Amino acid sequence: MTPLTKKTIVAFLFSGLIFAGLSAGFDYSDGMEFRLWRFIFKAFFFGFFMALMLRYNLKKNEAAKDNK
Repeated sequence: MTPLTKKTIVAFLFSGLIFAGLSAGFDYSDGMEFRLWRFIFKAFFFGFFMALMLRYNLKKNEAAKDNK
């Protein structure tokens, strides 16, 4: 597994779970009950897009280093 893939997976899990956890916490403080499917949906999609952004930025920075 390449370092880029490892960083992408870690970003996916970390950012998705943190965002979904904070969102669930705010919902709970507003008096709403915990919804598992909503938590999974938010964790997956937010984590997915953050991982895509990280991968794009790492590749762009690597290409910029190669051009110097």
